[in-house]
Order: sequence, then C-alpha cells, then structure tokens
Amino acid sequence: MSELTIGREAPDFTLPASSGENIRLSDLKGKNVVLYFYPKDMTSSCTTQACDFRDRHSDFSEANAVILGISLDPINRHEKFIDKYNLPFLLLTDEEHRVCELYGVWQMKQMYGKQYMGIVRSTFVIDTDGVLVKEWRKVKVRGHIEEVLQYVKENL
Repeated sequence: MSELTIGREAPDFTLPASSGENIRLSDLKGKNVVLYFYPKDMTSSCTTQACDFRDRHSDFSEANAVILGISLDPINRHEKFIDKYNLPFLLLTDEEHRVCELYGVWQMKQMYGKQYMGIVRSTFVIDTDGVLVKEWRKVKVRGHIEEVLQYVKENL
C-alpha cells in the first residue's frame, strides 16, 4: 500500500457503483475527480453534503470534474439515496472499508461516550493525471462544497 501524499499519484482502486458497474479510479484519468468519503446514506449531515454537491454539480462538470461519493452502504441503499434526493453523481460502496483504509479515513470515532471504527468525513481532489492535489479531513459540511468548487476552479 502506498502512502497518501499530496503531489503523488492517488492510490488506485476499483469499487462497485450505484450505476451497476465497477468504477476504477485510474480509468478516470483525463478528468478531475472529487472523491468524498461520508459516513452513511440518509443521515442529516450526509444528506446535506450530497445535496450541496448535487446543487453545484453543473459547476463541477464545467470544471471537468467528476464527483464520486464513497461510504460503507450497500448499492441498494445508495440507489434509494440517489432516487430520494435526485443525485446526479455516482456513489460507490466500500463495505469492507479497504479504500477507506487506503485513504486514511477509517478511524476510531466516538459518540455518546462509545468508541467505534467509522469513516471520518473527508474530501480529496485528484487531477487529470491521477495525482492527489488537495485533501480536506474531518470536514464540516457547512460551506465545504463551495470551498472544494473554488479550489477546483482556481487550481485545475
């Protein structure tokens, strides 16, 4: 496993997508990729984040950027999430959290005094050459999508 480093090639992976196909990151070379990891479909913050990406989807597309969301949720739950909120981008499932571990977002979390392993909300931008160029970790949803879009527009 390679170390995740800004300025180096992003770790490649293949995951099942809500479209019914497998998506391989390296097949997206030639496009900028906004890869966001989130804890769970249909929860308040995750829904807000997905809808914020939905609402700015055309702006990301104009910047030659593809949005991919990753969580542990199974494909059938992703499909319901997409249908309910009319999401125009793919959601990928990482049920065994291998890609989450590869990107360092599978971490110990705490809620109501209990510790558990889970996804720490994070976003990564990968350029057209497949190089990791920006990361945000422990993301707060409010204003985040605007920050990502601004970065993509100004730097890629």
